[in-house]
Amino acid sequence: MDPVSSGKKTNPEKIEQDSRLISQFGDYGYGWHDLDPEGREAPRGISEKTVRRISQDKGEPEWMLDLRLKAYRAFEKRPTPEWGVDLRSLDFNEFKYYVKASDRVAASWSEVPESIRDTYEKLGIPEAEKRRLVAGVAAQYESEVVYNSIRKELSEKGVVFLDTDTGLKECPELFKKYFGTVVGFDDNKFAALNTAVWSGGSFVYVPKGVRVEIPLQAYFRINTPNMGQFERTLIIADEGSYVHYVEGCTAPIYATDSLHAAVVEIVVEPGAACRYTTIQNWSTNVYNLTTQRALVKRGGEMEWVDGNIGSKDTMKYPSCILSEPGAKGSVLSLSLAGKGQVQDTGAKMIHLAPKTSSTITAKSISRQGGRCAYRGLVKVVKGAEGCKSSVSCDTLLVDDVSRSDTYPTMDISENRVEMSHEVTVSKISSDQLFYLRSRGIGEKEAEAMIVRGFIEPISNELPMEYALELNRLIELQMEGAVG
Repeated sequence: MDPVSSGKKTNPEKIEQDSRLISQFGDYGYGWHDLDPEGREAPRGISEKTVRRISQDKGEPEWMLDLRLKAYRAFEKRPTPEWGVDLRSLDFNEFKYYVKASDRVAASWSEVPESIRDTYEKLGIPEAEKRRLVAGVAAQYESEVVYNSIRKELSEKGVVFLDTDTGLKECPELFKKYFGTVVGFDDNKFAALNTAVWSGGSFVYVPKGVRVEIPLQAYFRINTPNMGQFERTLIIADEGSYVHYVEGCTAPIYATDSLHAAVVEIVVEPGAACRYTTIQNWSTNVYNLTTQRALVKRGGEMEWVDGNIGSKDTMKYPSCILSEPGAKGSVLSLSLAGKGQVQDTGAKMIHLAPKTSSTITAKSISRQGGRCAYRGLVKVVKGAEGCKSSVSCDTLLVDDVSRSDTYPTMDISENRVEMSHEVTVSKISSDQLFYLRSRGIGEKEAEAMIVRGFIEPISNELPMEYALELNRLIELQMEGAVG
C-alpha cells in the first residue's frame, strides 16, 4: 500500500528504496499518482463472480452478461502466448479488474471530481478542448469514463460520441448489431479477457455522408497500482463518412506492474474513411496487450497511425480486413524501446477481395538495451486478384547493446498480385554526429535532429499539436541515450 495515500507515517528508508526502484524507469513526465481510496479498496483477481459483479454494477442486458461469461470461459481455456514478449511473470490474479472512479459521466469539467479533474488539467486535456483543437473529448480514469463531450454542431448532424457503457444503453440496436463482429469474444486470450471484463472506452457512430474533420480525442489514465484497464472502443463510419479518432494513455510509476488489454473494433462502411491515431506513453511498469482491428468494405479506407513510446512490454498489431473490392488499409507504426522495454508491434492486412490495397510502414528506435520487433502478416486469399501490398520496415539502433528483429509473413494464394517488402537497419554513427557538430550543432541537438528525421514520415501524418507532442516525448526518451 502506498504510504502517502494510506495516511500512515512515512518511512524514510522505504521512500528511498521506492525511489531507487522507480529511478530505473528513467525520465517519465506523467508518473505522479493521486490519492485513490476506491483503487485501494478494490479486490484483486478474476473469476466468474468478478464478471457477474461488473455486469450487475453496470445494469447491463442479459445478452451482454451471457457474452461476458462465454468470453471468460474462453479466456480460462486459452494458454498465455509464448511468442512475442515474455509473459511468464504475468499473474492475472494480481490485478484489480474494476475500479469505479466516478458515479456518472460528466458533461462539463466542473462536474468531474476535483482530484480527477486536477489530473487531466496537468495533462492539458481541458485546455485542448477549450482551444477547439478537438471535436469531442472523452476521458477515462481507471475503469470508467469520467468525462465526455462533443461539439453541438456534430451532435446535430447525428454524430454519436459516447462512452461505450452509455452507448450500450442509449443505442442498443446499433450497439448489438456491431459489437464483437470484428473482434470475436474468443479471438485471442487477451481479447477474451477484455470481452469478459470490459469497462469504458468510446462508442462512435458517424452517419452517412458526414465528415468529422477535427479529431475526436480520448485519454486513458491508470492511477491505481496493479490496475487492469480494459476499455472497449467501437467505431462505425457509415457510408461516405469520415472520422479521425485520437487516443493517448499514461500511468503513474509503481514498483509493481499494471495491465492494459484494450480492444478496438472499427467498421468502415462502403466509401467511408477512418483514421485511428494512438500516442501510447504508458509508464514502464505496464503490460500493453491490445487488439485493434478494422473491417473495411467496398471503396472504404482505414488508416492506423500507431505510436508506441512507453510500457514495459507491448504486443499490438493494428489490422485491416479488406473484405470488398476497392478497400484500402494502411498502417504507420513507430516504436521506441529503452532500458527494460520490449516493443513487439507490427500490422496485419487480410485481402479477401480483388483490387484491394495495403501499405505498412513500420519504424522503430532501440536504445539502452531495449528491444523492438516488427511482426507482420499480409494474407491474400485465392481469387483476390489485382491486390497490391507494400511493406517497409526501418530500424534505428542507437547503441551496440540494443536489438531489433523482423518477423514478416506473406501468405499469398493468388498469382496476380503486386507485393513488395523492404527492411533497413541503421545506427546513429559517430560520423553523423561529427558532421553535425562540425557545423556548430551541439551533441544533444544533433542526436535529436537525426531522430526527428527518422520519424518524420510518422509525425507528418499527425495534426500539428500531436506531432509536436510526439517529437517532445521522443526527445525526452532520447536524453542521455547516446554516448
